[in-house]
Amino acid sequence: MGNEKIIVEKNQGQPLLTEQIEGNSKKLYIESYGCSMNLNDSEIVASILSKQGYNTTHLLEEADLVLVNTCSIREKAEQTVRKRLQKYNAVKKINPAMKVGVLGCMAERLKAKFLEEEKIVDLVVGPDAYRDLPNLLEEINAGRDAVNVILSKEETYGDVSPVRLNSNGVSAFVSITRGCDNMCTFCVVPFTRGRERSREPKSILEEIKELSEKNYKEITLLGQNVDSYLWYGGGLKKNFKNASDIAQATAVDFSQLLDMVAKAFPKMRIRFSTSNPQDMNLNVIYTMAKHENICNYVHLPVQSGSTSVLKRMNRQHTREEYMELIDNIRKIIPDCGLSQDMMTGFCGETEEEHQETLSLLEYVKYDFGFMFAYSERPGTLAEKKMEDDIPFEVKKRRLAEIILLQQKHSLFHTEQFVGKTVEVLIEGASKKSDTHWKGRNSQNAVVVFPKGDEKLGDLVNVYIEDCTSATLIGKRI
Repeated sequence: MGNEKIIVEKNQGQPLLTEQIEGNSKKLYIESYGCSMNLNDSEIVASILSKQGYNTTHLLEEADLVLVNTCSIREKAEQTVRKRLQKYNAVKKINPAMKVGVLGCMAERLKAKFLEEEKIVDLVVGPDAYRDLPNLLEEINAGRDAVNVILSKEETYGDVSPVRLNSNGVSAFVSITRGCDNMCTFCVVPFTRGRERSREPKSILEEIKELSEKNYKEITLLGQNVDSYLWYGGGLKKNFKNASDIAQATAVDFSQLLDMVAKAFPKMRIRFSTSNPQDMNLNVIYTMAKHENICNYVHLPVQSGSTSVLKRMNRQHTREEYMELIDNIRKIIPDCGLSQDMMTGFCGETEEEHQETLSLLEYVKYDFGFMFAYSERPGTLAEKKMEDDIPFEVKKRRLAEIILLQQKHSLFHTEQFVGKTVEVLIEGASKKSDTHWKGRNSQNAVVVFPKGDEKLGDLVNVYIEDCTSATLIGKRI
C-alpha cells in the first residue's frame, strides 16, 4: 500500500497528548479514527476543552472525560470503535465518575443506538457541534444524556486555533473546507459532515502565520474536496449562484487561495489533500508550477478505471477525462508525484470493468495508492438502490491484482530517484532506526538517511543510493 496509508493506520486510535496548561485540573483522553479531517477535528475539540479546564492525558484510567472521534467510511473503523467503547466501559466500572462520549461521523448515524439502546455513552456530538461541548458537559453533569448532531451551514471552526496533537512540530494540517456536495453513491460524507462550505481566507492565513511563528515548516491544506474551495463571504457552496454580483466577482477559488498562501509564506512547504478529478481545474496545476514552495504532488482519487463503474458511483467524469487531466498535469509539471484511491468490487463490477481499472493503473503508473475492496455503508445511495453483489473472494482477488500492479509502479517510481539528489524535509527519526532521519521529498516519497548534525525541520539535500517500493535510501550531501 502507499506509504501514507501505513502512517495513518499507525495514528489510528493513538491517544492525543497536548501541552499541559497550568491550573487545568480535569483530564481528557481523546482518540481518533479515520481521515486526517478527524485528527484535525480532535485538535479543535482539545482547544475548546482546554478552555474548560481539561488537559489531555495518555492514561485512560485517570481520565474524567473520554472521547472517541469516529469514522463511518469503512466497516473496520466502526468495529474498532465499538471495541474501544467496551474497553472504556470496563474502566468506567472502576472509575464511575468518568464520562464517555462519541464524536464525529459515526455519532450522527448511531446516536440512538449508542445512547438509548446500548447505553454505552453519555455524550454524542456530531462534526459541526463541537462548540456546544461546554453546554453538553453541563447536561451530563446534571445527569442527563447529551446529544447534538445538528449539521450546520456555517460552521468552519475558522476562529478556533487547533491545539496540535501528537505533532512532530514540523508539519500540520490546516482545514479549509468542511462537508461535501458530491454525492458519490458509495460515500457517507455528505450525510455525516453536511453540505460543503469554505473557510475565510483571512482565518486560514492567520492560522498558517501562527504555525510559521511556532517554526512549523510544512502545511497541508485539508478538505474533503479541496478543489471546490470557494469563499464568497460565507455560506454554502451550492448557494454561490444566488450571491450578489460583487460577491461573485471577488470570490476566491482554490487556485487563488493556493497562490495567496504560497506568496505569503515563501519558506513554508505547501501540500493539499484531497483533490477530486471532477472539480480540479488546471489553474491549480499552473499555480503549483509557479511556486517553488508548493510540493509537486497530487493525490487524485479515481476509484475505478471504468466509465460505466464511475457512472454508477456518480463520479462526474469519464475514464478519458481523467486520463486527459493526468496528461495535462504531466505536461505542466513533468515530475509531479501522483497517488490514487482505488475501490474494487463496487456493485455490479464485471471482469471487463476490473480490467479497465488495471489498464488505467498501467496508463497512469501512480507513485503510490490506497486500495480497498468495496464495503457497503448504511445511509449511502448505493446501499439504498444497488446490490453489493460481488462475492468476497472475487473482491479479494481483484484487490490483490490491483495492489500487485501498484507495488510494481511504486518501485518503478522510487527507482527513478536512485542516483539523483532530492530535497528532503526532516520530519523525525526513522521508525526502524534511531540513527537515521526520515522525511519526504516534494513528490511525497519517504526518504531515510543517516543522522549528522541536522535537526528536526531542516530542509536538506539527500543523494539517493538505493530504494524499496516505499522508501528512498540515501546520504546527505
